Amino acid sequence: MYQPIQIDRKNLTIMGVPFPDLETLDSTANAVGTNMFEGFEPTSKSITLIRDYVTDKITSAQFIEAVKAKEYV
Repeated sequence: MYQPIQIDRKNLTIMGVPFPDLETLDSTANAVGTNMFEGFEPTSKSITLIRDYVTDKITSAQFIEAVKAKEYV
């Protein structure tokens, strides 16, 4: 069942996870929202993982390994 996620544009957070700027927050929120219609159920850990990938804190290989290890749950 679709559940809306908490997006706070004033404080630049999604589900309490801080983002560096509004552009990154919005693009991430749009991507997450699109995937939610396909059944994805985000957690704060998954939002953190996505944020770290889109801000280049982790590589695509590290992202894939984290997903395989289900570190987003």
